[in-house]
Amino acid sequence: MNIAKLLDKRRSNWGELERLCEAMEVRGRTDKAGPQYKGAAGIVRFATLYRGACADLALADAYQLPPATVTYLHRLVARSHNQLYRAGKFEPTGWFDMIFRVAPKEIYGDNCVRVATLVFFGLFALSMYLGYQQTLFPNFANVVVGEAGLQSMEEMYEMDLQGSLDHYITMSSFYIMHNTGIGLKCFAYGILIVPCLYILSSNAVTLGTVFGYMAREDVSSRDNFFEFVTAHGPFELTAIALSAAAGLRLGMGLFATGGLSRIDSVRRSAVKAVPVISAAATLFVLAAFTEGFISPSPLAYTFKAAWSVMSSSMISFYFVVLGFPGNRDHRTVRQTLDTIMNDLGPPDDSDPNLQADPSGGGSSSVRAA
Repeated sequence: MNIAKLLDKRRSNWGELERLCEAMEVRGRTDKAGPQYKGAAGIVRFATLYRGACADLALADAYQLPPATVTYLHRLVARSHNQLYRAGKFEPTGWFDMIFRVAPKEIYGDNCVRVATLVFFGLFALSMYLGYQQTLFPNFANVVVGEAGLQSMEEMYEMDLQGSLDHYITMSSFYIMHNTGIGLKCFAYGILIVPCLYILSSNAVTLGTVFGYMAREDVSSRDNFFEFVTAHGPFELTAIALSAAAGLRLGMGLFATGGLSRIDSVRRSAVKAVPVISAAATLFVLAAFTEGFISPSPLAYTFKAAWSVMSSSMISFYFVVLGFPGNRDHRTVRQTLDTIMNDLGPPDDSDPNLQADPSGGGSSSVRAA
């Protein structure tokens, strides 16, 4: 069978691909072309037809078929390519699934998040206990923070909290830059792993020691200190741990390649780090606004404590309850995406011969080396 007759037999596939392109251009979904194209089956069929059309175009060019046929295939392939690799439209339902279903599970299942969380909050709690125990460890706070640093902390919170709206706005902007700087430092050093863990541990020990020291009975400014830090503490501390976790994820991609090249491994790890660093950035912004408007305000401590409990509950619900494994639909989506990417992979270059499927089936369309 010559190539012209073979391609003529495949015109039905071209027409099917055209119908799918029209459905995706109008509605953005393949199932508008028929119920058999609903869901993953429609996407896989579209990808198969697209590859077949690309192979047909290669054959038409190689065997110098009529210009009208070549032009038609050029337009069909370009049209299909634009639909397959187009930018996604803004769909509220898709963003909702990404933010509240996919992202929490990605973060919860990331071992780097678990390591960073345990290191940071473990050292924070231990340092807070050691800094508070003046009898058992009298010199611990002086060694970690320094006598001048502790005295400065006491003097900073001796006066009652007060401020105007302009002051709140200014300080909120300052805290955004300050908190972002901490997060970026943890994230940037994560690519080397050890410096990231050092900075994370150093921040945890220092903050924990300060909290423990300021909680002592003999510190006169302890009430003002905790009135200030209670409201924004959960947001800020969690954001620091997540920033380090995102950096560690990149570092693991650099050193633990899993058989991939280092560049491909880092790219894969970067995709996994996106939900983590996005959550950290969101928490940093929330911490900055809380620290700028609520923490220094004259609101009752009961309100600030309630805000802290609410924020802690929100963080726990998002990362633990929503992220808890067991959603089989989420795994199905990931498997479907892997199937599509495999189907779009390059053909086998080891076979120099042209392979054709006269029936025009989806599993073995025309392929060119």
